[in-house]
Amino acid sequence: MFLVGTLAGVSGVIGGYPVYGGQALRYLAAAVLLLAVARASGLRFLRPRPREAALLVALALFGLALFNVCVIEATRHGGPVLPGTVLGAVPLVLALIGGRPSPRTVGAAAVVVSGTTLATGLGSGDLPGLLWSLGALGCELAFTLLAVPLLPRFGAVRVSAYSSVLAVPLLAGTGWIVDGTAMLRVPSAAEAAGLAYQAVVVTTVAFLLWYDALPRIGHGTAGLFAGLIPVGAIVTGAVLGLGAPTLPDLLGVALVVAGIAIGLGGTHHSPASPAASPRDALAGPPRDLVGEPPGGPGDDPYGGPLSGTGGSSRAAGSPAAGGAPSPAAAAAPREAPASSPATGASARRLP
Repeated sequence: MFLVGTLAGVSGVIGGYPVYGGQALRYLAAAVLLLAVARASGLRFLRPRPREAALLVALALFGLALFNVCVIEATRHGGPVLPGTVLGAVPLVLALIGGRPSPRTVGAAAVVVSGTTLATGLGSGDLPGLLWSLGALGCELAFTLLAVPLLPRFGAVRVSAYSSVLAVPLLAGTGWIVDGTAMLRVPSAAEAAGLAYQAVVVTTVAFLLWYDALPRIGHGTAGLFAGLIPVGAIVTGAVLGLGAPTLPDLLGVALVVAGIAIGLGGTHHSPASPAASPRDALAGPPRDLVGEPPGGPGDDPYGGPLSGTGGSSRAAGSPAAGGAPSPAAAAAPREAPASSPATGASARRLP
């Protein structure tokens, strides 16, 4: 989220480049990088089921393409302050919609929102600017919530790559409608550097880190880190010489850090389930999983195939074969299948 916050400062460098064409190039370059990461990791293409395909399209549409449109239009109406302030509500909203949040998480989210508002300021704007900002807030929530059901099966690399690929035609189509043939031109050296930064750091690196963290700590706790968006914007502005941070900026940053510390202080992880390696967490499910669980669609997750085809038959007397289980089989503990590496869980014994 800190890296996402740097987008505001870098956007000033590419402000003169056509917006939709530039963002289409950004996601195209990011998609190439992410697909290269997938190939280097040995990940094969995993065909989405119909529901998963719909979620990926919605993620690309709302979480990537429309988010940029909403931020651009909100900035035109009310400047960068208004959408930045509204986006500061992300931690609180994620904490409230995450089932039954603990009072500690809600309190921490409120502290983060307070710090974000103080650092960003309320600014000035009109009703259209506020509506576009609320649209950006909804798209930012979609960026997280639509990915949650996809990550256990696809992993961070595939979700990032597939959504980036799908965002390219959405943005290119919008650019063709709005700007026509002027949607693309040869960028200057500064613009090319800015677009490259967006593609590599803000998209490729930030997406992988964010989607890797979601299954590990949950979207309620991860949402607290959205408060780092204005922090990244302040630091980038100072580094690029766009303005030194003011006292309210620094106080807001301090509140954001304090809120994150409060929220993380109440996070507990079970020592009985060690996290998977970072490589496995990024990869998602095993590499032989292409559309179905390992072994085929008819397999029992605790044993062999339910039918006699496609593998060794089940031992006589097993429950699936219709007979009574043998005493030895009944007494032996069953081993559950390993959870998706994206969840960071390991195999466990069932009583």
